[in-house]
Amino acid sequence: MAHATVYVGFTLPQLLRSASRIFPTHSALVVLRHSAFCYCTVNSTIKSKRKMDHLERTANNFRQEVISQAKVCGITNESETVKRLRLAVANKDFAFKAGQWVDFFIPGVPVVGGFSICSSPGLLEREGVLELAVKHTVHPPAYWIHTECTLDSEVALRVGADLHGYQEGKGNGYKMGTVKLYYSAKNTSELLFKKNILGLMNAFPGKITCRFHVTQQRSWICNELQPHVTEGRISEKDLEKHVSKDTLWYICGPPPMIESISKLLANIGVPSNCVFFEKWW
Repeated sequence: MAHATVYVGFTLPQLLRSASRIFPTHSALVVLRHSAFCYCTVNSTIKSKRKMDHLERTANNFRQEVISQAKVCGITNESETVKRLRLAVANKDFAFKAGQWVDFFIPGVPVVGGFSICSSPGLLEREGVLELAVKHTVHPPAYWIHTECTLDSEVALRVGADLHGYQEGKGNGYKMGTVKLYYSAKNTSELLFKKNILGLMNAFPGKITCRFHVTQQRSWICNELQPHVTEGRISEKDLEKHVSKDTLWYICGPPPMIESISKLLANIGVPSNCVFFEKWW
């Protein structure tokens, strides 16, 4: 059965890291071929009096036993608040699957970070590197990346849980559905990977569409983005048109946003077992 998928979020590494499930060297063209990934935690209320750190939060998730050394070989500003970190991994046996994260160990920093991998396994196979997209926060590992990390800084990595998806054309009855992405940020400069997303829309016309929402836009929006941008938050009116028994909903963002969108979906009649998100923060 083909499914329709609606992806609602503030950040995109989770979307783009699904690369190379079918064609590892063409990640941008296959990232959204699978519309029924059960990689998110089923919708539930987030309740915590004390904010758990990354290792506590993911303690029940599978991890590889090996911790591999890595060296920073590239640092790029994706936006004013997000850095893309390129890491050369020394261990030739180091591997990951699309959708995994890494535990991020920094010498001298007692707190272990957890960051989603935003590059494809194919890049690691070809060049021995992987990439992370890290937003600036006061959390020690992220803060270190934004304030102290330099080229040739040495860290260590351990791969976390992987995703298991279905592939079209493997005899399991899966057919490619459609994907509608709602992506919200403060302004267009904070819309990470927007060129990749526009490329996917062009590669899969009618199958993949995106609506960018900006809440504090102060500058002119370029001609390429203008047709796809809405000023204001994602609303009930935006989402209710996609409600159907075959639609799955994936939410990515900080806890207040996840809770808000989850309640909105419940209000428009979406069953809780059709709503998925990562308990990441």
